[in-house]
Amino acid sequence: MFCSNCGLQIQPSPTTCPRCGHPVPPPVPAVPGLPFALENYRSKIRALGIVWLVYAGLSLMLGFAGLTFARAFFLSGGHILPWMHGSLDTPVPQTWIPMLHFAWIFVGIRVLITGIAAWGLLEHTRWGRIFAIIVAILGLFRFPLGTALGIWTLIVLLGFRNAMLYEQL
Repeated sequence: MFCSNCGLQIQPSPTTCPRCGHPVPPPVPAVPGLPFALENYRSKIRALGIVWLVYAGLSLMLGFAGLTFARAFFLSGGHILPWMHGSLDTPVPQTWIPMLHFAWIFVGIRVLITGIAAWGLLEHTRWGRIFAIIVAILGLFRFPLGTALGIWTLIVLLGFRNAMLYEQL
């Protein structure tokens, strides 16, 4: 314990500082159950980070599969399925191909920010909590998995108590 006036290290028992005579406040009692609450919160954050990482991998796989199918569909003129022997009544516009490039970039950015949020939570970084909250808000629009994960993240990370517990991790 240190004196708040002169900075001298003092024992917790005196009521005044031996050097400057400044009154020493009584020692603050330990918060009951804090280690248990901290370990409980640590396990919640770890589970949340792992689920965000799984969500990033799932988004990558589904985005890759969907965009690969869309590219094959557009390049084949709309008849890539075995039972479609003729072309579509209206040809597929070739201007949609550049839109697929934009979709690849969008999927990549989404997977990247989701992975960064997961890593920030798993490493308990200072910015990880705020970044995960932002990603969770954006994920609310990705029904149903993104919405559920976003709501869970907001429940676990928002609030004064949760902010203080995260800071102590």
